[in-house]
Order: sequence, then structure tokens, then C-alpha cells
Amino acid sequence: MLTVKDLKGLEGKRVYVRVDFNVPQTDGVIRDTNRIKAALPTITELTKKGARVILMSHLGKIKWKEPDPAKIEAMKKANDMAPVAKALAELVPGTPVHFCPATRGEELKKAVDDLKDGEILLVQNTRYEKGEEKNDPALAKEWASLADVFVMDAFGSAHRAHASTVGVPTILKEEGKPVAEGYLMIKEVDNLTRCVEPSKEDRPYIAILGGFKVSDKIKVIDTLLKKCDKILIGGAMAYTFKKAMGMKTGSSPVEDDQLDYAKKCLADAKGRIILPIDSVITDKFDETPDRTIKTVDGDIPDGFEGVDIGPKTQQLYKDEIEKAHLVFWNGPMGVFEQKDFQAGTIAICEGIRAIKGKAFTVCGGGDSASAVKQFGYKADFSHVSTGGGASLEMIENDGHLPGVDVLK
Repeated sequence: MLTVKDLKGLEGKRVYVRVDFNVPQTDGVIRDTNRIKAALPTITELTKKGARVILMSHLGKIKWKEPDPAKIEAMKKANDMAPVAKALAELVPGTPVHFCPATRGEELKKAVDDLKDGEILLVQNTRYEKGEEKNDPALAKEWASLADVFVMDAFGSAHRAHASTVGVPTILKEEGKPVAEGYLMIKEVDNLTRCVEPSKEDRPYIAILGGFKVSDKIKVIDTLLKKCDKILIGGAMAYTFKKAMGMKTGSSPVEDDQLDYAKKCLADAKGRIILPIDSVITDKFDETPDRTIKTVDGDIPDGFEGVDIGPKTQQLYKDEIEKAHLVFWNGPMGVFEQKDFQAGTIAICEGIRAIKGKAFTVCGGGDSASAVKQFGYKADFSHVSTGGGASLEMIENDGHLPGVDVLK
């Protein structure tokens, strides 16, 4: 694949960059600019080379099946990219940043034509277009007509075959125009490829999976069983496995339609799937003063639900992590948003910190990445991915993603 560093002769060229500026905002105020900052190395490289940089990104969701036009407009308003343009301008002082509120048509074309060398244009939310998520050929063609070069730097969207991620580069490739990966994509693909293709030196290779549903991670579990030496399970998904083993799970969330899969999975794993041996449980999920919180081994009594791995499991998992040379983690161990149920997730972070410099450790985005940042352990990981869904799909598809493959 070409990289942004390989691109030459960009002065005066229109470079379409698909970024991931899907940042949290409230009433027009950006709460976290990390995703914008992650794209700055690529953007800076291009502006320094005199390119006319056109940035496109999605933001939030627009539910086009909604029958009420007023509600669709409200969703658009809540996901307006204008505040993002303001935040970007503050991060690149001295570089002109323009914003185009239109996603197609003459207004967008004029905004692109008016760009000068080394300037940036951020285009309105790609999901303002109904055809974006359907990879509409006409929409992709219109966007492709604006560009001389395509750069993909939105790893968090690389698992989606949308008009802005796959349609545009496909057309430009057919026209003989260059398509390349940005610095963020290079980092993500290189680091996650190691988890897809572990070497002998990476053994033991430990995967840690948490989160809510087994059904969300069936493919990745199947794939990791072929690659890993052990898989440590936490989060709510652990209770589906426990029930499949005949254990009582109280009122813990369990996917009954996945019990047969869980049984088969445990049988195929032949002891390589490690489940919690104790659990922190509560009778009330809400943070009320009179709720009961305790730790139990084995079965969970009626009226209680599991909300975190217990202290014995925390130590067990830290011991397993200590032996590892390669670790992939996706999904928290408990309801880390509540202070009483953070210990399990923090224990995983502590385990990773203990092997810093001795092993290659990857946090696969999503809630686990949020927890790593919240608790101050980001610097202890070899890599923290910006794309939870994309990192999982890259693992389960043996390194293939639509937004990556189209660049090859």
C-alpha cells in the first residue's frame, strides 16, 4: 500500500482525506478532541506539501428510517460538524480551516475550488447523505470528482464499506489516481496485524474479552481460539458461559440463545478459555445507598447479578497476563462506569503495566480503551486502538477490512 509519506508532487492537488472525527459533543461543545489530534500528523504532512486538504467524516447517527422529518432534522442538528471545524482550527494555528455546510452540489464544489495550497476544508457530516452508508455509486462518484488523491486515515470506520471509505477510493483507483493510508492507519494496521499473525516469539499469546454479549464476539472468539494460547473472559458475557456450564447466574444478563454455542466453544477450547472463579454481585444496579454488594465464589444467588470479576479472578488473570508475550484486550471486566465495580478492569490494566517493556500489548478500542484512558493506563500499552469494532473485525477477518483492502 502507498502511504501518505510516499505521496509526492502534492502542491495544488486536491487531497480527499477520510478522517474519524466522530467526537463526543454537547450543545456544540467538543468534550474530547483525541480523535482530531490523532489525525493531525497526516493533515500536517499534507498541508506542508502544499496540498489542498478536503476532510470528510461521519459524526453520530442519522436514522433515515425515522418517518418524522422533524426528528431527522433534530438528529442532523445534534451531529453538525461545524463545532468540529472550530476545534480543528484551534489545533492547527496558522493553517486556514474552512467549513462547508453542504455535503454535495455547487456549494461544496465552490468550497473545494476556493481552497488554496496548504489550506483545509472540513465538509459537513457524511451521514447527512442517505446514500453514505449504502455506498451509493452516484454519491461516491460526486465526492470522487472533487479529488486528485485519496488518503484513508479513519481506522474506526475501516470496517464499513461506505461511500466515503470504499466508494471514493474505488473510483479514484479506476481513474489511475493514487490512494494511500495515513499515519493513523499505518499505526493501527501494523500493530493489529501482529495480533492477527503472531510469531513464535509472541507466545504465550493471551486474549482478554469482556463486554456485554457473547453474540457480539462469536466470530472473534472462534478466530482467537485458532491463534491464542488462552482467552480470559470477563464482563457480562461470562455469565452466558457459566450458565452453559450448569452454574446458577441469578439475574445476571445471559443470552439463552447462545448457550449451545458457549458449550461447544468450551469443549473446543479444551481448557484454553478461562472463566471468572468469583464475582462481585449486587441486588440493585442503581447507585442506591441501601443496595447490597458482595463477592461470591461459583453460583450467583437469585435476586443478585454479577457486575465485576472478584478478587480471586483478578489475581488469576494478572498471573496469566504476567506469562504473556502478546496480549489483545477488548471489553471491560465489569461495569467500570460505577466506582464500586471498577476493580476488575483496573486489575487488567495493572497486569498490563507489570509487563510493560516485556510484552506487546494491544487494547482494542471501544469501552476498554475508554477505561484505559479514564484510569490513566494508556501509556502502559504498546498500542491503544481508536476503533473498537474495526479492531475486532480485523482480528476475526484475518487482517481484512473493506477500508484497508481497497487501498491495496
